Order: sequence, then C-alpha cells, then structure tokens
Amino acid sequence: MEIWDIYDKDRKLTGRTMVRGESFEAGDFHLVVHVCIFNNKGEMLIQQRQPFKQGWSNMWDLTVGGSAIAGDTSQQAAEREVLEEIGYIINLHGVRPSFTVNFEVGFDDYYLVVEDIDIGELTLQPEEVQQVKWASRDEIMRMIDEGIFIPYHKSLINLLFDMRKYMGPRVP
Repeated sequence: MEIWDIYDKDRKLTGRTMVRGESFEAGDFHLVVHVCIFNNKGEMLIQQRQPFKQGWSNMWDLTVGGSAIAGDTSQQAAEREVLEEIGYIINLHGVRPSFTVNFEVGFDDYYLVVEDIDIGELTLQPEEVQQVKWASRDEIMRMIDEGIFIPYHKSLINLLFDMRKYMGPRVP
C-alpha cells in the first residue's frame, strides 16, 4: 500500500495523507517526479514498461517517474525512483527540479541529468521495467508517432532535450 502526502494548490503540505487509488477531494494534490537522464551524446535513457504493468503497459517512457510517498521530498522521491526502477544511485541533494508541470491533481517535478551510464550495469525492477535503451530526440518522436511511446506532448519532449544542460528559460 502506497501512502501519499496531500498538498494544497500552493504546494503546501496539508498534514493529511491518502492511499494510492483513493479519489482526490476537491483542492487536494499530490507530488509526482520524473528523472530524465541524458548521455553526453545528447540521447535520453528511456525505459519500456512491463506488459503486465497497469497504465501504459508495454510502452516506452522517460527514464523514470513515479509518485512521492508520504514523507518524501521531491529530491528523495526522484532518487528513490531512479534506484528502484533502474538500480542506479543518483545524488540530487541540493538540486532543484529543472521545472514543474502542474496537472489536474498534482505537481510533476522534472529533473534533467546528464550522466554517461553503462546500461549493461543497471538492475531493472522486474515489476515495472522490461528494458532500457538510449534514444535520440528524433527516435522518441518517431516512437510517439508509432504509438509505442507514451503520448507526451512533443513540445515537452523538445523542452526536455533543449533544457538538459541549462537551468531556466534562457540559454546562458
């Protein structure tokens, strides 16, 4: 059973929690994180979800993502998701998300990391991830068109690639 902290619309903790799968009350929000790992060739590490995984089964996705559990900070949730899903230890202490996307019932923090990782040394979580690979922006766009990648807005994929080396809306 996964327990989530509940936030208000201003992203302040309410002191209340909910069990994953319960219905949200009006004005309740939760925290989701995504970590996109890029290599120095400008490719993103992507994962294919297991065929038995509920929601987007068998489809390709960003490096990792998931909901923060009760007590997690955004950074702790991101570090935990990377370790759980692909078996990689990442240190995000003191790192702020590159950006946050608000959605109907929550906040989705995106961390963009550039690290060359040997994918042969990763330990994939068998309950969630069947395989990983490096992919270019163009390859991900083709996969979206083919219906084998989660249908993110293509502008989001472009933003992820464009911002991978920069913090903020401008190129320094």
